[in-house]
Amino acid sequence: MAETNQSGLDIELDEQVAQGHYSNLAIISHSTSEFILDFAAVLPGMQKARVKSRIILTPEHAKRLLRSLQENIVRYESSMGKIEIPSPQHASGTGPKMGEA
Repeated sequence: MAETNQSGLDIELDEQVAQGHYSNLAIISHSTSEFILDFAAVLPGMQKARVKSRIILTPEHAKRLLRSLQENIVRYESSMGKIEIPSPQHASGTGPKMGEA
């Protein structure tokens, strides 16, 4: 499957990749030269999650991704309404840690 993005770049997307992976947990870490985004799915009552996808970005590209996500969220909310993030109801010490999304 081929798509063309806004810059006119021809993008190939094979069927398996197009299926994607569901993720409700993102763990972000970084070094001086790269940002690492690990995506996983956490199931209710489970204490273990397996990373399904890892994306490694340069710091500059990570910042471009952040800007693009911000722009797309603004567009989404202008047509679909505000995205509400509920307050976590975790027991003390079991909530998300710094760098998790």
